[in-house]
Amino acid sequence: MTTAPTASQIKDLKLPPPAASRARNAESPIRLPSGVTKVLDSLKVLTAAMALIQSTLIWVVYAVVVALLVAVASIFVYLYQAPRERSATVSIVCIFTITALLATVLLLPVDVALVSSTTSSKLGRRKEWASDAHVANIVYTLKIVYYTLYSLDAVLCLLVVPFTYFWYEEYDEVAAEEGNQTIGSRLGGALKYTLAFIALVVILFLVGFFVPVARDRSGAHYGLEYFKRILEENHPERALTFALGLLITIGTLIYILYTAAGFALLPVAFIKSAPAISAPTLTANTASALEQNRERQRQLEGRNAGSPEGLNSKDRRELDALVREERTLVRRERLAAEASGEHSNRLVKTWMKIEAAFRPLKLLGGFVLMIVAILVWVSMLLTGIDKAKNSVCKTHCGYILGHVNILNPMNWILVKAAKVFPIDNVIFLILVLFFFFSSVVGMASLGIRFLWLRLFQIRNGHTSPQALLMGTVMLTLMALAINYAIANMVAPQYAHYGPQTYCDKPLRHPTDQPDCSEHQKLRPCSETADSDAARNVCTASVGSTFLDTITVNFSFFGVVDFWAQFVFLAVYLIVFVVSLFRVPKLDEFQAEADAEEEEEEGLLASTGRRFGATWQDITGRSKNYGTGNGQGARRENAD
Repeated sequence: MTTAPTASQIKDLKLPPPAASRARNAESPIRLPSGVTKVLDSLKVLTAAMALIQSTLIWVVYAVVVALLVAVASIFVYLYQAPRERSATVSIVCIFTITALLATVLLLPVDVALVSSTTSSKLGRRKEWASDAHVANIVYTLKIVYYTLYSLDAVLCLLVVPFTYFWYEEYDEVAAEEGNQTIGSRLGGALKYTLAFIALVVILFLVGFFVPVARDRSGAHYGLEYFKRILEENHPERALTFALGLLITIGTLIYILYTAAGFALLPVAFIKSAPAISAPTLTANTASALEQNRERQRQLEGRNAGSPEGLNSKDRRELDALVREERTLVRRERLAAEASGEHSNRLVKTWMKIEAAFRPLKLLGGFVLMIVAILVWVSMLLTGIDKAKNSVCKTHCGYILGHVNILNPMNWILVKAAKVFPIDNVIFLILVLFFFFSSVVGMASLGIRFLWLRLFQIRNGHTSPQALLMGTVMLTLMALAINYAIANMVAPQYAHYGPQTYCDKPLRHPTDQPDCSEHQKLRPCSETADSDAARNVCTASVGSTFLDTITVNFSFFGVVDFWAQFVFLAVYLIVFVVSLFRVPKLDEFQAEADAEEEEEEGLLASTGRRFGATWQDITGRSKNYGTGNGQGARRENAD
């Protein structure tokens, strides 16, 4: 029989807490031991330190790239400038300008690496150290660097290079020697002509400051979070975006002609540049032909030595032809001697043999560049079709894609490479230099023209300072167009978000971070991703956002720049097909000036002959193509 509890037993009985109390205890934070808390704090400090080291490493790699760009620009200016007309001022301005414009384009992989370092692409969430304030600090730093470089490019293109051009033009050697021209008078003359460019800059910024932007927003999907962020209402920044948008559009009109032509010609020039005859063979055959030429001249002069009337008309014409041929052979003999390293020190001879040994790699490099060019062409075509068909706002925003729907091979390669820094940086550097040197080859092939009139020529070792400055301005404009093409046509997903992904799961609170550690619902970040999870994780690169700001606020520039890419693709295709059947000549009207270079390189022949010539250049021994009667020399000339 059970007895009832006493009053003291009821008092000592501990009842479970009410449900509300249990809920409050569940929501209250768990108190960890002090040792565990210290360990967690140490891990947070270590994680933040690793993030700082990673950011520092990214900027160090960028500094190394800029140093490499200085070397590239210096070599370019040194090789193309005419030795007799070298100017220290022109060289410094050109080197600095080319370095600045290439540094602007190559800031994009640094931008992508920094914003992507804040997220985990495997989990689709931000890293623990990547607070909103930290991400905002990264974006703000990149904005400062971008605005500085873009402003520097505009000032160099519109003010510094024109002033240097007029400064060089004002120089009068005779007046300077006589003391009639001072630095002040020369400076005044250069400033007088530069005033027109200063007025142009002021007008550009004033127009950009007051021009209305993106007024027609109906049906343009401007309600998306991405578009809300880039619609610019800040007047000073809007002035800069307008000026750069105009420069990009002007550069695009140049880029579709020069860069497209060079993009097709550069790989073909690499493949077809190996000489058909080696330097030792050229020396031997030229000496034999020169001896026969002089012997024939002696025969003609000896045959008519006793005649009072001298040479008859037939012999006179033959003798004149032999004299002209002798001059050519003498020049060819000198070139062959220089090419074989005669009268040079041992170091120069060693370098020539190494260069000849690596000549087959130049042929292989040409085929690799051709494959890369075709891959880029296909990527641009696929992106262009994707944008024309699936753009979220069409002409309202310059055909911003929003989300990649068609697989783009170059974009896929760069996105995968971006997961292992700095592989994507190396690929991007090679791609940008390919575009840059294609622009140079295009200018060398077509010359600097105004409509059909040729103003200047860009030739290796024969470029005047005026032509070099004009070419630098064109390269600056084309680099801005290349920046747009890579970010919006070649690799749009990489340029905007890199390898960033987000976990597409509903959140309990808008500020929470999604968790895909158990259920993989990863989605690539894109402009049209408008969920809370995407907003909390994805951070667009500053460079792509700046370009999209131009096309959204001034849609006319975006429309022109987009459709011009199809003209680029058409020009490339035409030049590529033609170059497969014709050897490109950089200057058909300067045959005499380029005769030495053409004779040194020789005519094109089969691949087997090229490798034979390479082997002879390495060994230094010539191959006897004929007997002493000159058949060998004539056979080489016929080839």
